[in-house]
Amino acid sequence: MQKFSVDSNGYYGEFGGAFVPEILYKCVNDLENSYLRILESEKFKREFEQLLRDYVGRPSPLYLSQQLSERFGCKIYLKREDLNHTGAHKINNAIGQILIAREMGKTRIIAETGAGQHGVAAATVCALMQMPCTVYMGKTDVERQAVNVKKMEMLGATVVPVTSGNMTLKDATNEAIRDWCSHPEETHYIIGSTIGPHPYPDLVARLQSVISKEIKVQLTEKEGRDYPDYLVACVGGGSNAAGTIYEYLDNDRVKIVLAEAGGKGVDSGYSAATIQLGTIGVLHGCKTLLMQTEDGQITEPYSISAGLDYPGVGPIHANLASQHRAQVLPINDDEALRAAFELTRREGIIPALESAHALAALEKVDFKPGDVVVLTLSGRGDKDLETYFKYENQF
Repeated sequence: MQKFSVDSNGYYGEFGGAFVPEILYKCVNDLENSYLRILESEKFKREFEQLLRDYVGRPSPLYLSQQLSERFGCKIYLKREDLNHTGAHKINNAIGQILIAREMGKTRIIAETGAGQHGVAAATVCALMQMPCTVYMGKTDVERQAVNVKKMEMLGATVVPVTSGNMTLKDATNEAIRDWCSHPEETHYIIGSTIGPHPYPDLVARLQSVISKEIKVQLTEKEGRDYPDYLVACVGGGSNAAGTIYEYLDNDRVKIVLAEAGGKGVDSGYSAATIQLGTIGVLHGCKTLLMQTEDGQITEPYSISAGLDYPGVGPIHANLASQHRAQVLPINDDEALRAAFELTRREGIIPALESAHALAALEKVDFKPGDVVVLTLSGRGDKDLETYFKYENQF
């Protein structure tokens, strides 16, 4: 997987790296020097696989959607990450990282969250491992994801509402990094996406690669071959997308389609379509595509989906887009909402708003009758019900 995977300096092409304040250098360096050794150890593999199976409920099913297949004239499978314990793909990474933190002797966990799913996953694994957990969450997201906030608190985590910026994921990440700077020795920061300084993007992608490893096995059973013609996933920071495509990056037969948040329209000023709108810069420890002004000030992103409301994108995805390995489509709020209600009413599955962006991308691709398509349903829609209730009469 040389061409599109991380190099020894933590770069994907021109994107990535580790840009951290001096106080965090040792933390990041220690993690970089430890993570591959731990991930490849028999002890870690055994415990990680056992927890994924018995605690998370993996493998997650690969479900052939009859109505989507008929509608688009090809075979469309849904990779059902929404059926995991805690309701999304986020738990895969959280379990892996807390095992690493424990192995490294860390005694305290911090996390950032937008949609709340990563926060819930972090709080869940901290309850499981009996470690204290502090989750930073933008005040805007605290209000629109109130149920997840209550869940985190019920699980024993301290949720800190962040009131800077537009009070969403970017601002929560800023505060988490400040906390980490204040308590570097005992704290492990469980980053929820393929962002942050190296080795985080690679670490998170490796932990989430369980998704594409399962897809290979499941497609072999169902289709007699271990690869699809298309992989489709939503991308914000990019962990569910990275996990979906990880095993297929160098397989040219597999086309990659990523859906990012167009908000109210790419040119509306209310968007989070980083790959369409972004330019190269450094944020939260890595060099990637960012929504920013000409003088490098981050512009506020907007999406109806809290999990995609981020002004950057993981360096792995910035590289895939710049190399034209992935086709990236901006999906507007109304397109995502329409796709969500259609899946709900026609298939009996209420998707997360993030996943609904991936579903809406199907409309924009010309599939051939023999195509096999795998779309990752990254999470379930329980956390988005308030938003759905607001719009259900319009769709």
